[in-house]
Amino acid sequence: MNLKILLLPGDGIGTEVTAAAVEVLKAVAKKFGHTLELSEGLLGGVAIHKTGTPFPKETEDLCQKADATLMGAVGLPEFDAAPPSQRPEAGLLGMRRVLDVFANLRPVRTWPALVDSSPLKNHVVEGTDMIIVRELTGGLYYGQPRGIDNDRAFNTMSYTRKEVERVTHTAFKLAGNRRKRVTSVDKSNVLEVSQFWRKVVIEVARQYPDIQLEHMLVDNAAMQMVLRPTQFDVMLTENTFGDILSDVGGILAGSIGMLPSASLGEKKGLYEPVHGSAPDIAGQNKANPLGAIGSVAAMLEYTFGLMKEAAAVNNAIGKVLESGKVTADLRPKGKPATTTEVGQAVSEAI
Repeated sequence: MNLKILLLPGDGIGTEVTAAAVEVLKAVAKKFGHTLELSEGLLGGVAIHKTGTPFPKETEDLCQKADATLMGAVGLPEFDAAPPSQRPEAGLLGMRRVLDVFANLRPVRTWPALVDSSPLKNHVVEGTDMIIVRELTGGLYYGQPRGIDNDRAFNTMSYTRKEVERVTHTAFKLAGNRRKRVTSVDKSNVLEVSQFWRKVVIEVARQYPDIQLEHMLVDNAAMQMVLRPTQFDVMLTENTFGDILSDVGGILAGSIGMLPSASLGEKKGLYEPVHGSAPDIAGQNKANPLGAIGSVAAMLEYTFGLMKEAAAVNNAIGKVLESGKVTADLRPKGKPATTTEVGQAVSEAI
C-alpha cells in the first residue's frame, strides 16, 4: 500500500518527536512492504515566522491531498499576548475545520512498565485502559459570537444535533469493539447545552442496545479519573471538557508524553501527540517521542486499516518500555535515553 502522509512538525519539540515517529513509519513500511509518500508543511509559530499566518494556504492544500496528517506540536511563548486569531494554535483549529475532523480519540493506557511512573498509587492506575472521545469542531472553541468588548469578554458554547450525533456514533462504535461501556460527560445541572447533549446521546444510544451508557458530570469525572480510572472504557465528551480531561490522562499514563491522539472525520485523519511544544526543553533531544509514535500506530489502524502494522508499533513501544530505555519524564532508573535513541529502539523492535 502507498501511504500518502503529510508531516507538520510545528514548533518546539514537535520537530524532534515527529522525526522519531517518521523513523518508525519507515521501519513499518520496510517490514510490511509498503511505500511512503511523505510531504511536509508549515503550521503554527514557524508558519507565522515564515508566511505571516499560522495556517498557510500551501499547508491547507497539502492537507487536502494527503490521506493522513501527522502533526508534532504548535505554540511559542512569544505569541502568548497575541489575539487568538494570530496565535499558533489558530492554525491547528483552522486545520481541524478544513479537514472536518470531528472526533478526537485519545487512548489513555497505563503500561505495566510505567506503573511506578505515575504519581498515583500503583493499585489505582494498574489496568487503566480507556479512550476519551472528544468532539472537536463545536462548543466554546468555535462558537459565535465571541470577542472582547471594552469591559466585557464573551464566548458562545453551541452544539447542533448533527455534531452531537456523529461523535456519539463514533464513541459507541468504538465501545462495541472494547468493553461495551460509554460514559458521557457533561454539565447538565448548569448548562442548557449539556442538557441538549445528554438528550441527543440518549437518543443515539437506543441504536446500540448492547452498549451500557452512563452519564457523569464533568467535575465528578475529573475526580473519578484519579480516584478509580479503571471504571472507564470509552469516555464521550464535548470539546472543552475533553481538552481538559485528556490532560488528566497524562497522570494515569505516567507522562503526558505517552499520550497519542487521532482526530477523525468522514474522509481525513489528523494524528498528533497530546503534549504541547514544550519550548523549555526544545532542541535538547530529551522529549518523549512515544506519544507521537503511538499516533503513528493510530494512523495505521484508523486511516489505513493496517491492524497488524499498528499492533507491531504498539508491541514495540511495550518492549522499549520494558527495556527501560526511556526519556527523563518516565523516571528511568539509569541514564535517560534521548528522543532519537527511543525512536531508534522502537524501530529496531519492529
